[in-house]
Amino acid sequence: MTEAPAKARSANPYLKRLMWPLAVLAVLVAANVAVTGIDFLVPGVQDGRLNGAFVNILRRSAPLLIIALGMTLVIAIKGIDLSVGAVYAIGAAVACQWIEGRDESALGTVLAAVGLALAVAALIGAWNGTMVARFGIQPIVATLILMIAGRGIAQLITGGQIPNVGDASPFVELGRGAILTVPVPIWIAAAVLVALAVLTRRTALGLLLESVGGNPEASRLAGIRARGITVLVYLVCGLCAGLAGVIGAANLGSADANNGGLWIELDAILAVVIGGTALLGGRFFLLGTTIGVAIIGTLEVTIINVGLSSQWQFTAKAIVVLVVALLQSPQFRAWIARPFKRRTAAPEEAVAE
Repeated sequence: MTEAPAKARSANPYLKRLMWPLAVLAVLVAANVAVTGIDFLVPGVQDGRLNGAFVNILRRSAPLLIIALGMTLVIAIKGIDLSVGAVYAIGAAVACQWIEGRDESALGTVLAAVGLALAVAALIGAWNGTMVARFGIQPIVATLILMIAGRGIAQLITGGQIPNVGDASPFVELGRGAILTVPVPIWIAAAVLVALAVLTRRTALGLLLESVGGNPEASRLAGIRARGITVLVYLVCGLCAGLAGVIGAANLGSADANNGGLWIELDAILAVVIGGTALLGGRFFLLGTTIGVAIIGTLEVTIINVGLSSQWQFTAKAIVVLVVALLQSPQFRAWIARPFKRRTAAPEEAVAE
């Protein structure tokens, strides 16, 4: 008789992990609705595309989500990738530099630019994975090298200039266009999320990632090719960073090697942690990462709407991460609940006497 409740309590730890990030997101959304009204949530249609505060948050957060999803897979194997911001800048630089000086209105030119940018980004990701898996360099060191050198590479690609793409080019539609009134960046981010979710939850890849991240030595003894999986995961992360850079460049119509994707790697790691994926590797939560990105994007808008200065942005992010981390900690929740348990236990003891 006592086994059924115990099973019910542990039936879905995945939903339990998402409960606290969802609660924090709900609080932020409620605060914005209280300040700006229900229009914060209800979108409208303008110039053939959805428009509204929350839709704009999702559109602006699309590049961060794409990078954070790739970062989730890297962290799942107990790695880290600090170079995604630099790869973002390289992807943007390659795409815009290829288009500039060619027929910007030609679809073939745009497809070649995007394909070349993604290929370069994937190659950089594979290099990071090779440094980690083949040569045994610590992930934070291997990716820190490209984090420092990557922006220099982007500047070399652009010759120290900022290449521009005209508004008439189909390239800008990747950042500003809409399909069925929904902004294209949202479609792309959703496609990446679905693709990675299918690959990791409907195939054996997800179990392999968790195995390599949870216990690399046991995985090796079990015959799992941990090196190949590590290279693949870093390649995917680099590919995601390059795609995010292409979307960012398309939105601006230019590529800034100095400022494009600056510090986006920190936001990506924050989103992964907020979403419940542990930095120690093992189990990972793509949907949790998505909620983490939504929290970061909503928080930035909330700071403005409640009248705080932009200097509060980093402090507020740190506070949110601290709150979510504490709420997700069973030890912290038990410590908070301890006084209440004592109060309820005291009357029961008195009755027993």
